[in-house]
Amino acid sequence: MDLTGCEFDRPSLTALTEASAAVNSTLELSMVLQQIARRAAAVARAEASSVLTYHALRRRLIFAAAVGARGEVLLGREFEADLGIAGRVLKSGRPLNVADVSTSSDFYDGIDALSAFQTRGLMAAPMIYQSETIGVIEVLNPCERGQFSSTDLELLTVFANLAACAARNARTHDQLRREHRALRESLLSRLQIIGASAPLREMLKLADRVATTNATVLLLGETGTGKELIAKYIHDRSERRQHAFVAVNCAALPETLLESELFGHEKGAFTGAIQQHLGRFELADGGTLFLDEIGDISASTQVKLLRLLQEHAFTRVGGTKTISCDVRVIAATNRNLKKALEEGRFRDDLYYRLNVFPIHLPPLRERREDVPALAEHFAALACQNLGVPPRRLAAETVALLVAYDWPGNIRELCNIVERAVLMCDGTDLLPAHLPADITGSTPTAAAFAGAGLWATERAMIVNALREARWNKSKAARALGISRDNLRYRLKKYNISDREE
Repeated sequence: MDLTGCEFDRPSLTALTEASAAVNSTLELSMVLQQIARRAAAVARAEASSVLTYHALRRRLIFAAAVGARGEVLLGREFEADLGIAGRVLKSGRPLNVADVSTSSDFYDGIDALSAFQTRGLMAAPMIYQSETIGVIEVLNPCERGQFSSTDLELLTVFANLAACAARNARTHDQLRREHRALRESLLSRLQIIGASAPLREMLKLADRVATTNATVLLLGETGTGKELIAKYIHDRSERRQHAFVAVNCAALPETLLESELFGHEKGAFTGAIQQHLGRFELADGGTLFLDEIGDISASTQVKLLRLLQEHAFTRVGGTKTISCDVRVIAATNRNLKKALEEGRFRDDLYYRLNVFPIHLPPLRERREDVPALAEHFAALACQNLGVPPRRLAAETVALLVAYDWPGNIRELCNIVERAVLMCDGTDLLPAHLPADITGSTPTAAAFAGAGLWATERAMIVNALREARWNKSKAARALGISRDNLRYRLKKYNISDREE
């Protein structure tokens, strides 16, 4: 802060120093602007003050903060940027001291009428950041003296320049946070949960119920059922959604490397540890850590993880300092942990710490009616990623996919559909584009009978109803059947009135 050439007394310098510290104490934009207004009144020893920000595209001045009698009624109010004393200061970029506003043709009394405040004297100083005027600070009515002095104006001008820097930093921070949130939501929006089957709906109800708590969640299900996707779903609906979601596949790393990845290590902790390394728990502080394949961790890692869950603290590998962290753990496994308990391969105390809120993810064979929608989604995604024209799933292809048992679940379906898109030269994905495991085990003719027909027809009806926004008459017309026929099938396939 350069005050060369300024002749301020000690109280003024103290007020200016304290004001500078206050407006730079946070990056929350609304708090910074309110601090600027509050400290401007203190620096200038005025009855009231306000901060007006300039919206360049709309050429408007907006009351962003105000202190004093009924100052709150001004918040959010705006007016043309060339109006009033503030407009004159914005245009000229120079501060202005008006001892008696009743003698100024620039004074706009509409603001006084709105706030029921009587302005006598007024100072206004531009908030200039890198040669750009981003707003104006106004202070009204000097306290315990007749009018503002030239020193008061000089002091306010210095403070306005300091405030401009704080306001721009806060605005940049706010913009970056918004962009980050938008990007995060955009990325999460791609992680669509496709389907409307009863097992899927029940699973999502449990996820919604636990999402708003800090409870540890254990996701149980076969390989490929989408456990990481559900973990992200829970995180995105929790109060931790503004913080990091960090995922670790415990089965993909050897024991020593896994401990280092989870808890970090100190420099020199082992050969190759040339610098300190922050673990995933530290990176996820305030957010969610997803531990996939938790059933594969070693006994020593289980001990450290148990301590963390109990005490919310850990030490890095090779370190002695206890580090506290606030992390929500969501664990997942495709193994039978109860059997691992019986065999002594998994600690019972850790199991009960992890198993606070278990959620079972249904295998794809238990939600066959979701297969057509999933297949269409993966086909569209594959065409987009591979840069090929859109492909349609032929009816007989859908029937084969529905009838298949999918031991690899959703992941296998995604891979199969992508392979079919690569194999296809035309517009339709045909049975010939599917691997023999699917076409050979379930002949096309048989696919339209028994379980295959049941699941296919049910899925077609649900999809038609969803596209018709559950208008039964419209859905019946789309299916080419009567409304009574549709009612019969709703009862036959146990389809609820509004199956979401």
